[in-house]
Amino acid sequence: MEAAPFTSPPTSSFKTPSISSSSSLISLSKNFSRNHLPSKFKSPRNLSVRASNDDSVVTLLDYGAGNVRSVRNAIRHLGFQIKDVQTPKDILNARRLIFPGVGAFAPAMDVLNNTGFVFLSVFSLFQLLLFVLIFNNPFLFCINICRMGEALCTYIQNDRPFLGICLGLQLLFESSEENGPVGGLGLIPGVVGRFDSSNGFRVPHIGWNALQITKDSEILDDIGNRHVYFVHSYRAMPSNENKEWISSTCNYGDEFIASVRKGKVHAVQFHPEKSGDVGLSVLRRFLLPKSSLTEKRTERKASKLAKRVIACLDVRTNDEGDLVVTKGDQYDVREHAEKNEVRNLGKPVELAGKYYKDGADEVSFLNITGFRDFPLGDLPMLQVLRCASENVFVPLTVGGGIRDFTDSNDRYYSSLEVASEYFRSGADKISIGSDAVHAAEEYLKTKVKTGKSSIEQISRVYGNQAVVVSIDPRRVYLNDPSDVEFKSIRLTNPGPNGEEYAWYQCTVNGGREGRPIGAYELAKAVEELGAGEILLNCIDCDGQGKGFDIDLIKMISDAVSIPVIASSGAGAVEHFSDVFSKTNASAALAAGIFHRKEVPIRSVKEHLLKEGIEVRI
Repeated sequence: MEAAPFTSPPTSSFKTPSISSSSSLISLSKNFSRNHLPSKFKSPRNLSVRASNDDSVVTLLDYGAGNVRSVRNAIRHLGFQIKDVQTPKDILNARRLIFPGVGAFAPAMDVLNNTGFVFLSVFSLFQLLLFVLIFNNPFLFCINICRMGEALCTYIQNDRPFLGICLGLQLLFESSEENGPVGGLGLIPGVVGRFDSSNGFRVPHIGWNALQITKDSEILDDIGNRHVYFVHSYRAMPSNENKEWISSTCNYGDEFIASVRKGKVHAVQFHPEKSGDVGLSVLRRFLLPKSSLTEKRTERKASKLAKRVIACLDVRTNDEGDLVVTKGDQYDVREHAEKNEVRNLGKPVELAGKYYKDGADEVSFLNITGFRDFPLGDLPMLQVLRCASENVFVPLTVGGGIRDFTDSNDRYYSSLEVASEYFRSGADKISIGSDAVHAAEEYLKTKVKTGKSSIEQISRVYGNQAVVVSIDPRRVYLNDPSDVEFKSIRLTNPGPNGEEYAWYQCTVNGGREGRPIGAYELAKAVEELGAGEILLNCIDCDGQGKGFDIDLIKMISDAVSIPVIASSGAGAVEHFSDVFSKTNASAALAAGIFHRKEVPIRSVKEHLLKEGIEVRI
């Protein structure tokens, strides 16, 4: 069933010049006050849209935030070339346009509002003389500015092929509550609001969830009952006013809009470029709407948010200077042999590709020795990200050295600059370790959010869903919980001397230095500072293969409303079902058992399915 094409609403009083072949275009990128433009755009109908004739070219609207490299890689993987938008004219002339919005709502709207080109209208001599006589200024009406937002609205309202991704969907609505209210493009009725965490659902909504397809959408034809990947804290809700747009919904506490479609205009809240083969099929359907897949896809039974199984790659240079994947035993990565060499378990790019094919829901790189002196100088690790993202179409997280620093030339770099380089190189999320501990300590001491911590800087620009805090605690056994000021718990298994209690002391610098803060206090603090997810390790369990620290994971996952990833200690498939059934962990991460091929990822997921735990297959 063909959806109705877009019908333009009445033209607003905000006028823009028509574009003709005789126009002279001058590029302009300038910061204007947000108050200089209306919060949403209506149809400037006198802008003309001219499609290019090259079927192999996709126009990409990349406004410079977040990991757009993965979208580029997916498009190229499907055999298409990319033309980047430089001016609004590129939008108007696009044959097909993809807008992979990543990050926060307000910065994206600032770019659409404030970036454009100067348009010099060409007049006849009579018109020019008339302007001189009447206004004494020949250029009073000759110079106009067409901005990205206006061009984008015109393109969509002319029912041109468009695909918005994540924030690229949200910006189509009237406004957002994220750091706002902030006005949107106003093409779809509704306000983008934050998920409600009071009902027990964790925010951000991170992971693989199911769609309820409500009408023929063409690009969703190959999904069936399979999971797709979401990562967001804000969503648009269905209403009578926008129901004609909705092509699918998703349930996470409430039913929210997962995709829209009207004519040739599509937008999805999930990330097709991070949804594996099923996501690639969505992009293929958009780019080749008349094609049909030759491969018969197996029907799955996705019904809700799946528990995630994450493969972790600890990456460092060995003694020969090669970048290798290693694995520690309580954070010790050297072999206990005569040469005492760094344990080498494979090459990072090759292993990442293997785990993607094996069914890993995410791949996490931890650079355990990089960035000690010059984070942005760690070119090998950045190259690992770039190469891995070319063929791995699930989320990539990277950690190691995310912090402010000053180089040997006294050049200061903010943690935001460091993170931005990671995102540009292919990371979807960044993991902050030691720097988060110091930030939390300062926050707990002063009760003041300065906005200067790495967590605050990065989450403000890229959204809290892009910030993971890695916690590395070790047990400190107690006979009496009142002996310390930190949150302690009664242990399931007593300590070595019969201790019934323990608190979990956080560490920095790879577990080498203990800090005066507990894991519970740290988790609560970083959530308030803007972290979107917690990677919860345990030094005592690391490399032991005896199972996750259920006591620790339950304490932290019950204390925060953001997702918690269980890490350290997995040695058998039963350990995964154990942590999911006994705690509120959203995901479980393992390294050594996958690297050494002791337990395949597929076996873990098949076991979880048998135990009635929803996973992506």
